[in-house]
Amino acid sequence: MKQQQPLLQVTDLHTSFFTPAGEVKAVNGVSFNLDRGKVLGIVGESGSGKSVTAYSIMQILAPTGKIVSGSIQLDGQELVNAGEAVMKTVRGNKISIIFQDPMTSLNPTYTIGHQLVEAIMLHTDRDKQQAQERALEMLRLVNVNEPEKRLKQYPYEFSGGMRQRVMIAMALACEPDILIADEPTTALDVTIQAQILELMKSLQKELGMAIIMITHDLGVVAQMCDEVIVMYAGSICEQGTADEIFYNPRHEYTKGLMRSIPTADTAGSKLQPITGTPIDLLCMPKGCPFAPRCDNAMKICLEYPCERMLLNKDHMSACWMNVKDSMESEAVNTKEKKKGGKKNGKEV
Repeated sequence: MKQQQPLLQVTDLHTSFFTPAGEVKAVNGVSFNLDRGKVLGIVGESGSGKSVTAYSIMQILAPTGKIVSGSIQLDGQELVNAGEAVMKTVRGNKISIIFQDPMTSLNPTYTIGHQLVEAIMLHTDRDKQQAQERALEMLRLVNVNEPEKRLKQYPYEFSGGMRQRVMIAMALACEPDILIADEPTTALDVTIQAQILELMKSLQKELGMAIIMITHDLGVVAQMCDEVIVMYAGSICEQGTADEIFYNPRHEYTKGLMRSIPTADTAGSKLQPITGTPIDLLCMPKGCPFAPRCDNAMKICLEYPCERMLLNKDHMSACWMNVKDSMESEAVNTKEKKKGGKKNGKEV
């Protein structure tokens, strides 16, 4: 049986920002696949390259940013160097994005209805009347109350949760294949966050789209994602299914992120944050980028970066500790075999 081609294939992506201080390598060799109907989580601290990876896919980088090398294929179509004309047909139609702060994404001088209708008419062949009907339909879909009235209101008249619902409606209006959610719940309180996540899950199942969830909140990842990528300093340090990442973390950075999550068992005790601060991307270390902050760093970690190691079919990690564990395990097995091959000091 022929294996289905991934909807999105990102291969060895390198994105840099060229500043007066030098080249900032914000994304450094990122590769992953996204299948139809799946939810992929990208997690990591601020500055790890999560959002820049998304912006590279959409090609909405700042003027100083540039995709230096790599490949981004959407359903077999190459997007790198495809040109702005091609990307205009991709953005909104095939890939949509929800930004972190809806208030800065919506124009305060236009009504919600105007902005929704404009987006729908820009990306589809609907006329104004049809676009207005579609806008009403989308507001109902994301559970905005009194949609006819809301279309005539301005962004400042909406709460934070309602503005985020409007952004989701705008992103889904053209029925994209992929929805990129760039920390969509960061500015919301816990109750509204739960509602937004539940809404996204139900819409994802109903519409059958794939989602890339970018966040620093591991609780969101556990609730939403099928697969997880952990990024640090522009690179992928660990990648696997959600179960593998949460129950069997194999990179010291991932383990640090897990330890920093407050749980019922840690109530009344101090949290265990990752020591130190994220590295300066202008002055990347020679070895593993996480080594300066790693409690278990070895000499080799400071000298050489570790290649990603396939631990099983659902899990990869780029940590020298895995190599060390593998070598120690192999040495123990060899010793046991030698013991089993002898009896009373004689070869059997």
